[in-house]
Amino acid sequence: MTETSLPGERVARYDVTGRRDTDYYAVFADVDGDDRAAWDRARAFIDEVGDRMQGAWDRAEYPLELVRRMGELELYTDGIEHDALPATSPLAAGLVNMEISRGDGSLGTVVAVQGGLALRTLAYFGSAAQQEKWLLPLASGEVLGSFALTEPDHGSDSVSLETTATRTADGWTLRGAKKWIGNGASGGITLVWARVDDPDAPEHGAVRCFLVEQDTPGYTGTVITGKVSLRGIHQAHIALDDVRLPADAVLPGTHSFRDASRVLYATRSGVAWSALGHATACYEAALAYATERVQFGKPLAKFQMVQERLAQMLDELTAMQLYCRRLADLEASGGLRPTQASLAKFHNTRAARRIAATARDLLGGNGILLENGVMQHMADIEAIHTYEGTESVQALLLGRDITGMSAFA
Repeated sequence: MTETSLPGERVARYDVTGRRDTDYYAVFADVDGDDRAAWDRARAFIDEVGDRMQGAWDRAEYPLELVRRMGELELYTDGIEHDALPATSPLAAGLVNMEISRGDGSLGTVVAVQGGLALRTLAYFGSAAQQEKWLLPLASGEVLGSFALTEPDHGSDSVSLETTATRTADGWTLRGAKKWIGNGASGGITLVWARVDDPDAPEHGAVRCFLVEQDTPGYTGTVITGKVSLRGIHQAHIALDDVRLPADAVLPGTHSFRDASRVLYATRSGVAWSALGHATACYEAALAYATERVQFGKPLAKFQMVQERLAQMLDELTAMQLYCRRLADLEASGGLRPTQASLAKFHNTRAARRIAATARDLLGGNGILLENGVMQHMADIEAIHTYEGTESVQALLLGRDITGMSAFA
């Protein structure tokens, strides 16, 4: 807070973006050891770059050096079990995702794309040679990776993807289009999901994944402009115009859309954690503002309606924390079912939207200022609410699980 000497402006700006470590039920009070160390690395990083990312978000810039810095800090391993990667528990992966998103949603999405999607796909399904060449460069952030499943005409119905992979005498040719692909125009590699077009082969119609270096002829990644969400990461519209690949470009462990789904189920947990990070930032900004802002001769926090709103936000935030902690425990025990991840994502992104909206309202006109953080988080929540499966898709997955009947069209 800065005191001024001019009548009518006692406070020039409010200090509402600091950390308050909200944990009303002590959900994370017992975090220690390697889990705590990973969390602390994420906290230190986001405290260092938070102001810079706010400016990058405002200018729609993608600071690639920060992306590589997160790799140096081992923030991309996302709980992936692989001999070549540093061991990270599901809890540590979740806390990293939460903390980075609490600071900046664009960097949170980088973690989801680079680690949760690209690195995980390669670790699950790549050949020994592919992993030897690319796994550590992806984990370190030396090479940027992307996961290309969504198409301009196929979002929620991504199972209907139309991008084709046709066998040639010496390999494959890819043809099609992808959209909303984080890091898809970064100069790194893209893991492209395509349908095999070979009527004479047993695998005709099967969905497989291909490792494509982005400087391959026929690959064009165009940065999507005009976004009002996740402005600090570049996402691409990709054209695959007869992209010729060697035979060993295919990831040998991929054979159907279920393989893509396996990756998405894993990252769905990360979205629940990311939503928690966004919601925490919004709640803490609202709480700080309520104690600093004076109206009608007293702090907003002394008004009954404000206290009720803060209590409502804390109620939802605590539930989100409990969802995430239980999610990590289930995953660590090997007992996490895909629809349990869907429920956490379904609940947490919806709750984050409500918390952000209440916080924005509580801050009044100051709520729309980028310097106060809430509006940026509010906009970024809209993206995570949609990606890794929309609210409607999650509801249908849950409905099928609890009733035994599918309502997918």
